[in-house]
Amino acid sequence: MPKTGIANLPLHPGKAPRWLFKRMVLLSKGIVEVIIYEYGRDEFLRRISDPFWFQALSCVLGYDWHSSGTTTVTCGALKEAIDPEKFGLAIAGGKGKASRKTLSEVEKIGELYNLSTSSIDELQYSSRMAAKVDNTMIQDHYQLYHHVMILTEKSKWCIIQQGMHVNSKYARRYHWLSETFESFVCEPHNAIIGENKQETVLDMTAKQSMPAQKISVDLVNDNPLHLKREWAELTLPYNQSKRSVI
Repeated sequence: MPKTGIANLPLHPGKAPRWLFKRMVLLSKGIVEVIIYEYGRDEFLRRISDPFWFQALSCVLGYDWHSSGTTTVTCGALKEAIDPEKFGLAIAGGKGKASRKTLSEVEKIGELYNLSTSSIDELQYSSRMAAKVDNTMIQDHYQLYHHVMILTEKSKWCIIQQGMHVNSKYARRYHWLSETFESFVCEPHNAIIGENKQETVLDMTAKQSMPAQKISVDLVNDNPLHLKREWAELTLPYNQSKRSVI
């Protein structure tokens, strides 16, 4: 089972003060450098993919109020602080429009690290699949707007995504770690953290949803026209539906 937790991440207007962001960049650079020196790059990925460690890091860097900006500002500071050539670690993607540059940035990073074409393709595939899963297979009314991929020169990676609830304007964060999952479609997350909302969520990645996954694939592979007709029949008012059957 993926780790889950509660964190109130409301949407706040405005931006982080520039003077604060500059300090966050400098401090995060020092922290990442020490962790890599003492424990290695893989350990940094494990820590940053832990939502509680990530939340604590944000506070230590000075962003000590909990909001959706905890994710976007902290990841932005890390991206600016980390020198891919010096650290053997790089960050692609970001918030909004920056998230759509992830694949091209991954390609550039792969070329910098002399990764094979197949390795770069696998990294890009992982990026696309993580976004697809959290946007469609996790049906929790959160729309993704932030996507960051942190990868090492050895092709190991973690992904941090965030979505905004369409009504409440609270955020939910999704953490992925390459070494902790075996399938993109069966409980792949290292952790999911967000507000404690009492609402129905359809998690098609849960092990209990495996039969539903199979049926969904069968329906897609079959001609969907009859399914559309049956759905239209089922959604008709009772009297109309009864008459059509007769």
